[in-house]
Amino acid sequence: MTCILQIGPLTERFNRRLAAEHEVLRFWEEGADALVNQHAQRIDVVVTSGRFGCTAELIERLPNLQAIISFGVGYDAIDVAAARARNIPVSNTPDVLNDCVADLAFGLIIDSARQMSRADRFVRAGEWPSGGLPLAKQVSGKRLGIVGMGRIGETVAKRSSGFDMQVRYHNRRPVEGSAYGYESNLVELAQWSDFLVLTCPGGESTRNLINRGVLEALGPKGILINVARGSVVDEPALIEALTEGRLGGAGLDVYAQEPNVPQALIDLPNVVLLPHIGSATEETRLAMEESLLANLREFFERGEVLTAV
Repeated sequence: MTCILQIGPLTERFNRRLAAEHEVLRFWEEGADALVNQHAQRIDVVVTSGRFGCTAELIERLPNLQAIISFGVGYDAIDVAAARARNIPVSNTPDVLNDCVADLAFGLIIDSARQMSRADRFVRAGEWPSGGLPLAKQVSGKRLGIVGMGRIGETVAKRSSGFDMQVRYHNRRPVEGSAYGYESNLVELAQWSDFLVLTCPGGESTRNLINRGVLEALGPKGILINVARGSVVDEPALIEALTEGRLGGAGLDVYAQEPNVPQALIDLPNVVLLPHIGSATEETRLAMEESLLANLREFFERGEVLTAV
């Protein structure tokens, strides 16, 4: 039977399905590290996720590793360079979560602008009889900047048509055939935008891409939405800009040190905080499981993966 090292738990349904077809070593359980040492020669495949990743050190410990199969679209926590150095394919589960992440991004846009979460807390705390909230901001007709016009960014842009928004985007290079305006200068995109939505990959190439200068350009009326990775934003600079009123607000699904959210963000009334739930619907998580298992089957049957990164 194939020996799989599973780095972290996914859904119970997936865990059962994987264990029914393969021998699975559960790396997150106590004593698993010693188990890996014991069975290192037998491990064929690592199953992981964008959250749990796979380090170069672990890859080095597995001399007969043949593939890394990951759950989720992000792979910045996987040392892809170390895998490629040994010709080990790495797969992810793209496309199936585009709609859900784009839906959430627009939910954060609306919530951050219209203060919906803040208003909910206001009513629950019994404060309504004492007066109203400050006036909120309209979403329709505003300017939407997107950082990272990949599959998810494109889907976010499509959502904006229902709100009569103007759209521009920043990428490493223009997207051929895109209907949206390209802005090569990120600071200038931020100056233009009412909402700046982050849908770019994580990793070293985008670390702190949203820095103090970009936040200053977005300004006291601008709102930052992050459904990408926490590493993309200089979090201390974000907190400082929000606290000092140099940024209008933020809607965040990701953070620099998950699941630890800085208390300074929690204390701010103009920030919507979500626990990294961009793909967290029953439909999408099932589709992601199916995509991962399809990659696994394809690898064992033909020696290739369907969705290589």
